[in-house]
Amino acid sequence: MTLKNTADRWGAISQLLHWLIVLLILGLGVVGLIMVELPKSPRYFWVYDLHKSFGISVLALMLLRLAWRLVAGAPQAVPGTPGWQHRIATVTHGLLYALTFAVPLSGWLYDSVSGLRPMRWFGLFKMPKIAAPSQELQPLVRDWHEWLFWILIALVAVHAAAALYHHLFQHDATLSRMLPGRRRAPSPASEIR
Repeated sequence: MTLKNTADRWGAISQLLHWLIVLLILGLGVVGLIMVELPKSPRYFWVYDLHKSFGISVLALMLLRLAWRLVAGAPQAVPGTPGWQHRIATVTHGLLYALTFAVPLSGWLYDSVSGLRPMRWFGLFKMPKIAAPSQELQPLVRDWHEWLFWILIALVAVHAAAALYHHLFQHDATLSRMLPGRRRAPSPASEIR
């Protein structure tokens, strides 16, 4: 497997960034839903700090992923993909990128307008505030953060369902070219189609 993307497959770096970001987003979502129910204690603040640090990490990884995509390119559409499916996939990927930036940015904005103590990325250094504290904006930005998260999760579910549909019913390489491992030779049955 090559590090860089090829015309028919995502490279190792793109795959690593994709799956790492997926795992972080799922973990952040679970923690985000649970942490609002925690009693106010030192553990509560520790969980919030970790949530914020991992959120900033997703933002940094997305910047890296976008830069890598600009350098390494992207595979071409799977042969035989109808134009309308390719257009929908392109729009969906664009929305996934936009939302994966918007969710952590809205969380950072929420932290900023809340006027809380400075956020420290994994306790190592302070993150700058990106807006002044505002009691008026705080509930609005909190709601944005939550709604953007739910929209992202819905879009991720559609994206995953489409990949599974292609794998299970279309029997094409849409899913397998984002999975680690060597590329399998086409089965004789798929060559007959």
